[in-house]
Amino acid sequence: MPYRETSQVRERKTARRERLLRAVWELVGERGFEQVRMVDVAARAGLATGTVYRYFGSRGELFAAVFQRATALEVEHVRQALADTSGTAADGVEAALRTFARRAMRAPVLAWSLMAEPVDPRVEQARLVYRRSYARLFQTAIERGIGESVFPPQPAGLSANAVVGALAEALAGPLAPGRDVDHQAGAVQAIALESMIDTVVRFCMQGLTGTMRTVK
Repeated sequence: MPYRETSQVRERKTARRERLLRAVWELVGERGFEQVRMVDVAARAGLATGTVYRYFGSRGELFAAVFQRATALEVEHVRQALADTSGTAADGVEAALRTFARRAMRAPVLAWSLMAEPVDPRVEQARLVYRRSYARLFQTAIERGIGESVFPPQPAGLSANAVVGALAEALAGPLAPGRDVDHQAGAVQAIALESMIDTVVRFCMQGLTGTMRTVK
């Protein structure tokens, strides 16, 4: 007679998997993907190292799962910023850009790891997928803005890709280890933080509108 898992066994497995994902998320936020080892994950989760491999066959598989979950959360925050505004599409895009930048600066190690850290090919592939997710959100907002005449006619998809690329590249430099962010403290120490964010947002908005724009 074939073995069938009980609901208790399934719940226990689900709970262990969640503990492992949470452990990796915390560790990556402290030190980046490269410095996380399976033995570290097991210790943080309070499980044996062998247990980790029963749920994830390799570091790459585990990292990809954590990357997908963490980035999905960030995409959702951008989506909400675009949707929650009561103003124009341009106001929504600006709010989304600022949301992305501020969240990155609040968790610099994690943000740099998600955006730019060289890592397993599976994570690199997932990174491309989520960049496209961001771009689709911005494309919809840009198309709305063109309809509202707050953005001039333009290829919305191309503009969206340009905005996402500019945002990621502009932030990756300051967030990189050893740059303007105190990674050990886990918080941005640069005095001109808001000025930095304003500059990035202004650059993106000027590219979309074709005019000088005072960011809010």
